[in-house]
Parts: sequence; structure tokens; C-alpha cells
Amino acid sequence: MNTSPMLDFLKAMADADRLRIIGVLAHRRANRSEIAGRLGMPLREVVDHLTFLVRVGVLRESDGLYELHTTSLEELARSQLSEQRPAYVPAPDLDEKSRKVLAAYLNADGTLKQIPLQPAKLRVILDYLVAAFTPGVDYTEKEVNTILRRFHVDTAALRRYLVDEGLMARKGDGSRYWRTEGRAE
Repeated sequence: MNTSPMLDFLKAMADADRLRIIGVLAHRRANRSEIAGRLGMPLREVVDHLTFLVRVGVLRESDGLYELHTTSLEELARSQLSEQRPAYVPAPDLDEKSRKVLAAYLNADGTLKQIPLQPAKLRVILDYLVAAFTPGVDYTEKEVNTILRRFHVDTAALRRYLVDEGLMARKGDGSRYWRTEGRAE
């Protein structure tokens, strides 16, 4: 599924390790081994994060060196702050019912107007929201709230619904959350 550049940017910024990588590259260009060494992270994890950050336009790579892609970030900021904002358009590969639910419950910027009460409509919204979480990544409750707050202020309800619907799981004490292999992607 194609996502908006802003949603990709939010996914990139919602991961603590990616932010640490960006922090290293904010000072100077570096190769993946240097980044892994400075952060004490396994090289494979660093490579995965770098690949994602390059794909979404946060970083660029040249001759094995990574650096912040400031032009891309400036364009993203400028487009988000411009007076005319694009309307949210549901993905064309969704079924018609899901497209209608998303069109009815989402603002032009992809935020929720309200949380639907009907279970079928809520499930469509939850499938939309869970796409903001990367499979295989553990999140703290605070990180989950940060991501969900981008969509709606009632993060506790959305968190609970995602867990109740089996789209996310959590440790018994609520300290860790992760995306399950639910329907969305």
C-alpha cells in the first residue's frame, strides 16, 4: 500500500533507534559501520533502519555515506504548511465499503474526525491506524501514544481497540506493545 509522505515521515520519526541514527547524521555524514559503532547497535538493524529512512526520503546515500536529505525534509515541511492541503483519498485497492468508511471518518490530513461506535466501521479505522506501526518492532506505551496522537487525542481508547481486535499485542504490564500479523498493511 502506498502511504502519504507525511505518514512515512511519522513512521520514521516514531522509532527511537531511527531517531538516534538521525541524531548521528545531524552532525556529519557517516557510513553504516560508523553509525552502528557509535550507537552500539547490530549492523543488520542499522542497515534495515537506513534502508527505510532512505526510502521515505529522510536520508540519502552516496558512495556508502549517509546524510540527512534536507531538501526532502524542507519540501515535506513546506507542503504540510501550505494553505492548500491535499484531501485524503483512500487507497484504490480497498473495497468500496472500507473506502466509504475512511472517507466518512477521516479529515483531509488523515486524522480521525471521530472514533466510530459500530464494530464494522471501527475495524476499518483500526486497520488504517495499525499501518502506522512497523511489524516486528516493540513499542513502549509512550511511543504508541505518540503515533496514535497523530490521528486522534483519545490514544487510550485507540490503543485498547487495537489490542482488543488483535491487531496489536502487549505485555501483561502494558510496558511493551507490538503489531501482530493482523489484516492491515
